Amino acid sequence: MTDLPGRENDPNENPFAMFGDPEQMAAAMRQFADMLSAPAGSGPVNWDMAKNIARHAVVAEGDPSVMEGERRQIVEALRLADLWLNEVTELPSGLTAPEAWSRSEWIEKTVPVWKKLCDPIAERMVDTMGGALGGAGLGDDAQAMAAQLGPLMGMMRQMGGMMVGSQIGQALGALAPEVIGSSDIGLPLSDTAALLPGGVAAFSHGLEIPSEEIRLYLALREAAHHRLFQHVPWLRTQLFGAVEEYAKGITVDTSALEEQIRGLDINNPEQIQEALSGGALLKPEDTDRQKAALARLETILALVEGWVGTVVDAAAEGKLPSAAALSETMRRRRATGGPAERTFATLVGLELRPRRLREAAALWQALAAARGVDGRDAVWSHPDLMPTATDLDDPEAFVQGETKLDLSAFDDEKLSGDEPGDAGGPESGSKGPGEG
Repeated sequence: MTDLPGRENDPNENPFAMFGDPEQMAAAMRQFADMLSAPAGSGPVNWDMAKNIARHAVVAEGDPSVMEGERRQIVEALRLADLWLNEVTELPSGLTAPEAWSRSEWIEKTVPVWKKLCDPIAERMVDTMGGALGGAGLGDDAQAMAAQLGPLMGMMRQMGGMMVGSQIGQALGALAPEVIGSSDIGLPLSDTAALLPGGVAAFSHGLEIPSEEIRLYLALREAAHHRLFQHVPWLRTQLFGAVEEYAKGITVDTSALEEQIRGLDINNPEQIQEALSGGALLKPEDTDRQKAALARLETILALVEGWVGTVVDAAAEGKLPSAAALSETMRRRRATGGPAERTFATLVGLELRPRRLREAAALWQALAAARGVDGRDAVWSHPDLMPTATDLDDPEAFVQGETKLDLSAFDDEKLSGDEPGDAGGPESGSKGPGEG
């Protein structure tokens, strides 16, 4: 009987009255639906939107196209660097058609790998947020509100996905001005080796070193990363697998979410967006499983960086007079938080410790001294042969203890056909994943 005075806002008569005019609410949600529109089955993130946000960010800061002279210098440096690497590693070349990119091109060409890296975490974030918004695990008041919202919960979940995509786009836009090539985060974001003239110039700023030397040194690092990832087929999967394992432990702080929902004005799109931004609501479970995933991820990244630094230093010795200074500049860049450190800190809360990078480099150097270049690089032939976190603490013990291992036991078919996820990787074997 809503015609009686004072009953027009009675929730018993109209369960949506507490949220204001239902038509206004529906109009607001339709606006969000238009903004959040993404192809069916496209996954938890609207990557077109993320890419556009990132590109707008770099264009706003200035992103000139690569000039022909710059492109030629980059390509020549990568090819020369690749020839130098032939002298210091048994892994074959990973270069096919090297390129020079603008920052916008870096965003465009690396999104497919970012998608593989980020989607497991985004999927978990959106699923847990959507489940919590649907009433799972919330108090009676919040569940009652969720029940009243009914079909709008699906749109709420979509909004959560949009928030994740927006955050990813902003992160890529912030990374783009800092990156030098396709491998800054510790793994190649493209099968094509490339350097960014803008990134090379930013790295060179303040260095009293000839630009040719700087370009060649950075080309050595790019080409070394591509050799490793092109010819160690299990390596990418180990890295992505560790991130995905970590993502499985992400949950939602339901008490915080209940507080957000209790004061939510469904007619206020900005308030909804803020409530669903997720940053303060999402948290990892502090489980042994997640700790093991982070330990494995840190160990793999340290071993990659240690190997790359070792072979680059060897290739540059006697050819680049400023190699030692450039190596120290790169170490300082990583110690103060370069693109790799920022990426994994944002994705999984992992702080890459400079000490681990030094220990990994010392291990590869000890292996080369004891077994030669062939013996050092043979360790990459199977994940079960890789050092663990404990081995980084005592590289000499690993070098001496592994020399009796018969590498011929791993035939070619097994090496190329093993599923990396089954192999255990650098944290497998008798040593616990969280050790070290």
